Amino acid sequence: MSFELARNFVYINARPLDLARWMFLFENGSKQDVLKFLAAYQNADGGFGHALEPDCWNPNSSPVQTWAATQIIKEINLEDKEHPVIQGILKYLSSGVDFDGHTWVNSIPTNNDYPHASWWSFDPAQETTYNSTASLIGFILKFADKNSKFYDKARVLTQEAFAYFTSHYPLDAMHTVACFVDLYEYLKESSNDDLLDMAKFKHLLQAQIQHVITYDTTRWAVDYVCNPSLFIDNQSSDFYQENKTVCECECEFLTKTQESDGTWAVTWGWGDYPEECHISKNWWKSDLIIKNIKYIKAMCG
Repeated sequence: MSFELARNFVYINARPLDLARWMFLFENGSKQDVLKFLAAYQNADGGFGHALEPDCWNPNSSPVQTWAATQIIKEINLEDKEHPVIQGILKYLSSGVDFDGHTWVNSIPTNNDYPHASWWSFDPAQETTYNSTASLIGFILKFADKNSKFYDKARVLTQEAFAYFTSHYPLDAMHTVACFVDLYEYLKESSNDDLLDMAKFKHLLQAQIQHVITYDTTRWAVDYVCNPSLFIDNQSSDFYQENKTVCECECEFLTKTQESDGTWAVTWGWGDYPEECHISKNWWKSDLIIKNIKYIKAMCG
């Protein structure tokens, strides 16, 4: 694996936000720079849009693009509950927009007005999903004022989410499972583990992760499949030991499949909007570089 090739690609091709993430993670860069560029994607309502999630070019705020912002906040270990970016997210989530009282919608109507991948098309008959709701609930538990009604609402939503998880177990949607892993980790971090039977949650998640991981490693480089890194990104994860072998397989896979320009293959496409999809794939390459280098450093010794 060539760190230098990866670095050069990011320096030449990445969006300013992703370059700032690279600098923060690997070159002693500034957390404030990451937040400065992240804030550019935030709207006045506090939510995020503008293709922060590169497969959806809708400039309007949506739950999924706001969730993407929370992942970056987690990546840089931002703990300041009063930071304007965090307060904006809480403002958007508490507004009731794109929320049915129990879950945030997966796609919004205005997605259809802008270039996007087929899976972000709005369908008025879309089914209830906890992608990205389960993760957003955890974010609220961590950052909302514990004396607020919104925090109390999040505790209720947590119990609803767990009831959904247990009654629909096992889930086949890998990204929904990843959001439940987020919720589990937020619960531990925010001292809200009294809300649920955490031992049961952990046990079910362990089996659930093993249910959705793609164990046919020949597909990893060519298909959009489920790798262990979607759920486990460090050896201190509660789910590492029971998945150690497949995690080590991913280490070996990543070290062998880096391409000559320092990137890894983007194994999905949109179907429509070929020009915009090409641009999006180039953005994704820097994001994948960052995630894969993080994984290699954390997991591969």
